[in-house]
Amino acid sequence: MKLIKLIKTALSGSYDKLTEGSINLAIVMLAIPMIIEMIGESIFAVVDAYFVGQLGSYALSTVGLTEAILFLIYSIAIGISAAVTAIVARRTGENNTKLAANATFQAILISLILSILISIVGFYFSKDLLSLMGGDPETIEKGQGYMYVMLVGNLPILFLFMLNGAFRGAGNAAIAMYSLLIGNIINMILDPFLIFGWWIFPEMGIEGAAMSSVIGRGVGVLFQIYFLQRKSSKIRITKENLVVRYKTISNMLRIASGGIFQYLISSASWIILTRITSELGQSAVAANTIVMRIVMFTLLPSWGVANAAATLVGQNLGAKKPDRAEKSVWRAAHINAIYLLVICASYLIFANDLANIFSTELSVVQSAGSGLQIIALGYIFYGYGMIISQSFNGAGDTFTPMMLNVVSFIMIQAPVAYLLAIPWGYGQNGIFISISASYSLMACLAMIIFKLGKWKTKQV
Repeated sequence: MKLIKLIKTALSGSYDKLTEGSINLAIVMLAIPMIIEMIGESIFAVVDAYFVGQLGSYALSTVGLTEAILFLIYSIAIGISAAVTAIVARRTGENNTKLAANATFQAILISLILSILISIVGFYFSKDLLSLMGGDPETIEKGQGYMYVMLVGNLPILFLFMLNGAFRGAGNAAIAMYSLLIGNIINMILDPFLIFGWWIFPEMGIEGAAMSSVIGRGVGVLFQIYFLQRKSSKIRITKENLVVRYKTISNMLRIASGGIFQYLISSASWIILTRITSELGQSAVAANTIVMRIVMFTLLPSWGVANAAATLVGQNLGAKKPDRAEKSVWRAAHINAIYLLVICASYLIFANDLANIFSTELSVVQSAGSGLQIIALGYIFYGYGMIISQSFNGAGDTFTPMMLNVVSFIMIQAPVAYLLAIPWGYGQNGIFISISASYSLMACLAMIIFKLGKWKTKQV
């Protein structure tokens, strides 16, 4: 009964004692809705891919090529979201709800301008972009409509990311969760109706999948806007806030730039690793795909805890409680390390069984199982590293984790993966060793820098 009550409180978004009382309780209250939000996003991705896959290989190819372009939009959205979370959390900790709302409105303006620019590109160059990405004639001819709709209708994507960052910063992770879940559920419901022309709807094919995404996320944004108008909301935008504040915009873009490059660097490193893996053959690529899917799914709770730590850092620094901010990070890191220790043991014992869920080919299963076991050896370090890196973002210091990514992923992971895998003959295990080693290195560097405490003096 106590657990059920705890979950209900977390999902209600009513808990607001983030700068006082139990740190463990604060982490749980923030982490539960964030974890559910991420799991919901993962389920949506699988369902959406299933419906699109019914149209044929050209449809999956179109989505894959379009997502490579959308990746840039997501990078911008995540960067803005990180900046909004840091600034809103700081203002909320200072108990200055007016300035928190001011910052949220500036983020809306930034997103609106970026959205217009992206829409113009999509309106005129959708077909050219598919061609540039290497699409074959069938993909370009049948898929340009999907690219067009996703780029021209990008505004809900930007707004959903950005406003969720504001709600998380204010400590209301439940609203962020509900808005994304509502958008995804509507998307999944509309997919078959618009793609295949069920009931009274026209058969739109792959363009129907794009329309479903835009409509679903658009409804999610309307849900967010509704809460921004409520008097009881932790962030309430009124006529007073509808003023352009160039200093706030400049500060937000400065913080956002670091967040954008963090995501770009991390994604670029995975692209490089995938390219190296492709040199080892189709089985290696299949094994790598399996490992990444399992790893990303098991890390969802960890990201929920990491985002919770970021919010706690921002709010406690705003409340002039840097010691509590530091304690919150270490507490969250300990919790995450214990969780990943359990996952580590599961990988070591059941690696091949987990891989066998996705493939029955013995070579693929064995390679994926070996990869899971090697990566598991770095999980304890990463349990601390991912929390601390995200905590820097919560303090508004996006430069430090960006540089950690440069050193760990670009300077260490990529070259070591290549050397171990190909010239030195370790094959795919060499790539997995580089992943485990680079994340462990990043975690150690992050802990050293965190202990120096300069993040406590960061002004946002």
